[in-house]
Amino acid sequence: MKIIKESGFRFTEYTNKEDLSTEDIQLIDNAIEAQKSSYSPYSKFKVGAAVLLANEEMIQGSNQENGAYPSGLCAERVALFYAGVKFPSIPIKAIAITASFNDQVPSEPIPPCGACRQVMIESRNIGNEPMRVILVGKDRIYVVEDVTHLLPFNFSSVNNAVNQ
Repeated sequence: MKIIKESGFRFTEYTNKEDLSTEDIQLIDNAIEAQKSSYSPYSKFKVGAAVLLANEEMIQGSNQENGAYPSGLCAERVALFYAGVKFPSIPIKAIAITASFNDQVPSEPIPPCGACRQVMIESRNIGNEPMRVILVGKDRIYVVEDVTHLLPFNFSSVNNAVNQ
């Protein structure tokens, strides 16, 4: 038997940051601020991330490159891992991601890489609550209501056959 299925999702697009909630604007501003600590001498691609925890704490992260590629780490993972160390039992409500190349913000939002999506899923599952993803570009901002939409066939302990 052959069954064809579709997997899709809706997201919200904004053209003006001021149309978002005060909390989301603050999260975006924290992600933009985090780019300043990016160590990206090789790619000149600066990424900033900020996570909002259920206890209202905000944690920043920036990408950290290394000459011994791939020893660096993406901004999203820096922020998520630090949040996990500092507040291990607090769910993450949202993550905002910003980027620039040669100090120019791209018009379209830059999505997270596959490895970061997987880590975001794991962080979401630890908290057992939806994690909104806010992707920021110069001309558009995308808000995805749950990170699971960005990686529908993810690998995690929630669906790992070994744990069944």
